[in-house]
Amino acid sequence: MSVVPKLATQMKDDVLTGVNTVLEAQELDIYYGDFLAFRKANLKVPEKKITALIGPSGSGKSTLLRSFNRMNDLVPTARVDGRILFHGENLYDRDIDPVAVRRLIGMVFQKPNPFPKSIYENVAWGAKINGYKGNMDELVERSLRQAALWDEVKDKLRQSGLSLSGGQQQRLCIARCIAVQPEVILMDEPASALDPIATLRIEDLMRELAENYTILIVTHNMQQAARVSDITVFMTMGEGRAGEIIEIGPTRELFTSPKDPRTEDYITGRVG
Repeated sequence: MSVVPKLATQMKDDVLTGVNTVLEAQELDIYYGDFLAFRKANLKVPEKKITALIGPSGSGKSTLLRSFNRMNDLVPTARVDGRILFHGENLYDRDIDPVAVRRLIGMVFQKPNPFPKSIYENVAWGAKINGYKGNMDELVERSLRQAALWDEVKDKLRQSGLSLSGGQQQRLCIARCIAVQPEVILMDEPASALDPIATLRIEDLMRELAENYTILIVTHNMQQAARVSDITVFMTMGEGRAGEIIEIGPTRELFTSPKDPRTEDYITGRVG
């Protein structure tokens, strides 16, 4: 069966009235062996918005993020209870192909990880192995333009992707993700390894990408979350060291008028 019917029933988001929910975690528990890493996640991710996951180290931000495209499946001891819905379809049903899930829900990692191939091949590779039949040159150019990298690399497409600067490599990885034509992009601290100028470039790019893609980002940088996201999710480490969601809200509201004292303590720096 197809991973997701494109015409599936659309749900309404409770935080942004009238905005469709693309992804939804329902009562999601995430385990590594017997260890409960995340407890009872309930989260709706709105369409073509940026949702930021913030919280102290060890609160399960990356663990939760990776559950949305089944990257945790690559950890032998990982398992989940509960559901993650993509347009209403449970991504953890037995007949769902996790590789197909990752084509629709792409991932950009903390550290740029271009392939040891040319810039062109870095972008084209995913499309090739997925059987893309269109004009590859046009796809590569379009993806690099969307990643705000085309003007910098158009005359050196046959050079190694590893020859680029760190910020350029991360934008190349974003172009590689876009080329597979996902609907959602997951970003795990995509600017943490970059200098301030490259970081701002990535932040500007995220806002541009949100016009066409749904973005879910993990960040340790609260200023970054405040600058780029529409929705912020605060989480912390709870009982038994399990991560748990404490508060969800529109970013400006959560940062200026948090409802939970634990959120206020974190964003004001009283706890970290």
